Amino acid sequence: MEKTRHFKELIVWQKAHQFVLKIYKLTKHFPKEELFGLTSQLRRSAVSVPGNIAEGYRKRTIPDKAKFLNTAQGSLDESHYYLILAHDLEYADTADLQADLEEIARLLNAYYTAVNSQR
Repeated sequence: MEKTRHFKELIVWQKAHQFVLKIYKLTKHFPKEELFGLTSQLRRSAVSVPGNIAEGYRKRTIPDKAKFLNTAQGSLDESHYYLILAHDLEYADTADLQADLEEIARLLNAYYTAVNSQR
C-alpha cells in the first residue's frame, strides 16, 4: 500500500500540517486570557493530528499504525469542537478552517481504511 518513503509525502499529513499553521495564525488573535485555555487546547489538538500521522507512519504492525491514525482522528474531532467554540465565543470566523478540517477528516478516514484493509 505505502509507496511513499516519508510521512511528509502523504497528502493527509501535508493538509494537516497546513491546518496547524493556520490554527497558529488564527489563535494569535484570541484574547490574552485564553492563552492557557482555548488557545493552548486548540493548538495542541491540531498539532496532534499530523504528529500522530507521522508517528504511526513508521510503525511496523497494522494495529500500531491504526492506533495512531485513530488518535489523529480523535484529535481532529477535538479540534473541530474547539473551532465551534471559538466561533460561538465570537473570537474568529472559522468557516474556512471548518472546511479544511472536513477535507482532512475525509483523507484521514481513507488512509485509516486503507491501512486496516491490509489486516
